[in-house]
Amino acid sequence: MRIGVLALQGDVREHTAALGAAGAEAVRVRTPHELDDVDALVIPGGESTTIGKLLVTFGLLEPVRKRVRDGMPAFGSCAGMILLADRVLDGTADQVGIGGIDMTVRRNAFGRQVDSWEGDVDFDGDPIHAVFIRAPWVEECGAEVEVLARAADRIVAVRQGPLLATAFHPELTGDPRVHALFVSMVKEQAEL
Repeated sequence: MRIGVLALQGDVREHTAALGAAGAEAVRVRTPHELDDVDALVIPGGESTTIGKLLVTFGLLEPVRKRVRDGMPAFGSCAGMILLADRVLDGTADQVGIGGIDMTVRRNAFGRQVDSWEGDVDFDGDPIHAVFIRAPWVEECGAEVEVLARAADRIVAVRQGPLLATAFHPELTGDPRVHALFVSMVKEQAEL
């Protein structure tokens, strides 16, 4: 099982290490050819509009959209959550996304960079330490979306089929549980 980490901006190294700790072979993805060689994709945090522009520049936007539509598992953290959302509030006029999760996400919902914070959240029944950096939150989600975590009464982690998204950065905490969940989702999808 090979899981790609979109290597255009963000916590690429940290996600790669976390996936390795969860038992997956992690590789960097920068081209459509590299995307073809992976079973799943992690879209790291960073700046969602910049990542969107880089997806276009590197010729990856449409190939990633197609793979997600065709059932490829994907996990987005922070900016990755924004990119996997079907609807985005407070985006820029030229903002592009991948889509796939029936949710409306508000960019920078918790505030500016100086408002970044960390704390424990209940993640699918277990406490987990979460790092929020200029984080989004989910305003609303469709009936097929499973809410996995909330912080300050806001939805901050969701799953829809083979897609997972967190408003926080699990790759920064050393806790492998979110990445292990994603690896198990990739295995489940491979067995279908």
